[in-house]
Amino acid sequence: MAGNSVGDSVQDRIIAIIAEQAVLEVGDVSMTSTLDDLGIDSLGLVEAIFAIEEAFDIQVPFNANEPQASEFDISSVAAIVRAVEGLVATQKT
Repeated sequence: MAGNSVGDSVQDRIIAIIAEQAVLEVGDVSMTSTLDDLGIDSLGLVEAIFAIEEAFDIQVPFNANEPQASEFDISSVAAIVRAVEGLVATQKT
């Protein structure tokens, strides 16, 4: 894992989780990739959300039944990283 800096370590950990769910190498996951680009289906998305919650000890506001209506932006890897960084930051305050 990366060092303790919030930005890089969150990004690196998210990419590792997403790569694992997509059965890809970390280098194959770019910040502009969408989950569809990576071949992650709805079950893979739910598993990734659980892994993210566990890795960062956060609650992700995500409704698996209505992913588009969720407060949690899953439009790209970068959006997921930003959303998790926001959740981690608010948890520390």
